[in-house]
Amino acid sequence: MTILLSLRDVSKSFGGLHVNRNVSFDLSSGDRVALIGPNGAGKTTLVNVISGNLAPTEGRVMFDGEDVTDLSIAPRARRGLVRTFQITRLFPTLRAIENVALAVMQRKGMTRQFLSVAGRASDVRDECRELLGTLGIVHLADRRVSELAYGQQRLLEMATGLALRPKVLLLDEPAAGVPHDEAPRILEAIERLPSDIAVLMIEHDMDLVFRFAKRVLVLANGTLIFAGTRAAVTSDEEVRRAYLGSYADARRTA
Repeated sequence: MTILLSLRDVSKSFGGLHVNRNVSFDLSSGDRVALIGPNGAGKTTLVNVISGNLAPTEGRVMFDGEDVTDLSIAPRARRGLVRTFQITRLFPTLRAIENVALAVMQRKGMTRQFLSVAGRASDVRDECRELLGTLGIVHLADRRVSELAYGQQRLLEMATGLALRPKVLLLDEPAAGVPHDEAPRILEAIERLPSDIAVLMIEHDMDLVFRFAKRVLVLANGTLIFAGTRAAVTSDEEVRRAYLGSYADARRTA
């Protein structure tokens, strides 16, 4: 498998507060990796560094063989490093298909033509409907975002991310705010993603994590304390003390 994303001794501090410390790991094409840890562990800060929203204090971020440490969000996204957010960032007054069209046209360099082209360009419209179909929400194409349930909005946000044709997709708590009984729909959507995309997901719903992840990374106090298979993570004593606790015990006895 091709290594797409590499972090090398990445640290992030805010003044005297050390949020991430010497974090190193790789993501390869097709990876399905969960990033977990207690609140305040530094997960979102780390994803901000990976996506280009924050610059690391120390260390390097490599993407597809290129050092992107000094690049901002937009040039990283153009290279295929794409992030969705813990809170949806959609345009509530636009239709679902128009939100996806805006992402498609951003990729194509057509955003200045959005209002005149989005509804008429058949190639853009067809691509949008295909993406919405991948996420199982093509029937919502003509609904305004403000009319969609929150879980449907999370799926739509994922479709806008796919419209940028990512090689690596960073999902920041895709099930956040979604009723627990609807969370499996998020997983079903992820399972329909192209198999060559590497997916790194931050998530607190451990049932979702263990159904999704082939590999698990655990952050505690800003330090990567575990990187390994989902089978091994529940038996790691440091991880049990730092985070999983009773959940690991429950899985052992299930």
